[in-house]
Amino acid sequence: MSRVFAVWLTGIPSSGKSTLARGLRDRLRERGLKVAIIESDALRRLLTPNPSYTEEERDFFYRAMAVIGKYLVDHGVCVIFDATAHRRKYRDYARSIIKNFVEVHVYAPLDVCIERDVKGLYSRALSGEIKTLPGLQVEYEEPISPEVKVDTSRLSVDESLDMIIDFLLEKGYLE
Repeated sequence: MSRVFAVWLTGIPSSGKSTLARGLRDRLRERGLKVAIIESDALRRLLTPNPSYTEEERDFFYRAMAVIGKYLVDHGVCVIFDATAHRRKYRDYARSIIKNFVEVHVYAPLDVCIERDVKGLYSRALSGEIKTLPGLQVEYEEPISPEVKVDTSRLSVDESLDMIIDFLLEKGYLE
């Protein structure tokens, strides 16, 4: 029997988190698991409809996100967090309250992320419209010891997903 778990996909904007979140969700559902993606942009629109992106607001937001994830895991739903969470303390808090927590560092070099920028975040940051973009204007604290690290500039989506699934199998989260 598979265990319930949470996977936090963290990385700078446009590193590939959302693509991997959707692919991982689909693969886990194929295995018969209940899965929910908690996507930071969608949740932020609900919790902070006029975001200021201050440190205080981010502290509140990521704590709330972790608590929502814990609630789902405690009720038998596997959770995939699709969120930059640029401070380690945000992800560490989630790890401290969620049983079977897996941190995945979704890595791509900044120049690759700027090139992939489908939301226009980097162009808006470079023009001064955005002032707190993680990885560009605000430090992104890379995970120190993530359970999995995928380099999406070198690996395909399927190869990256295979690495995550292999880890989940190895640790007994999946059968």
